[in-house]
Amino acid sequence: MAEYKAVRNPRRCPTHPGAVIEDMLDSVTESKIEIAGMLGIARQHLHAVLTGRKPLSPSIAVRVSKLLGGSPESWLRMQADFDAWHAARSVDVSKISTLKVA
Repeated sequence: MAEYKAVRNPRRCPTHPGAVIEDMLDSVTESKIEIAGMLGIARQHLHAVLTGRKPLSPSIAVRVSKLLGGSPESWLRMQADFDAWHAARSVDVSKISTLKVA
């Protein structure tokens, strides 16, 4: 069986973890209010994460990993990839020179 390495298009924005959570919640019968209660957060906070308006914090990542599976680190890596992609396109680094490290 051949193995293929997953390669993401670097021009495509990484998926926000909230979108992944939203997709996973589509298959459960509990309401968003119930899910927020299970996570111990406000309904508005959950909605802000699901829509990508708020980042997934480490404490929420731990809770999401318990609720939906995966490790907190995997959820946080997803958030870090999303944040780094946006930062690379919005932060002006033109006046910063590169140091030569010995």
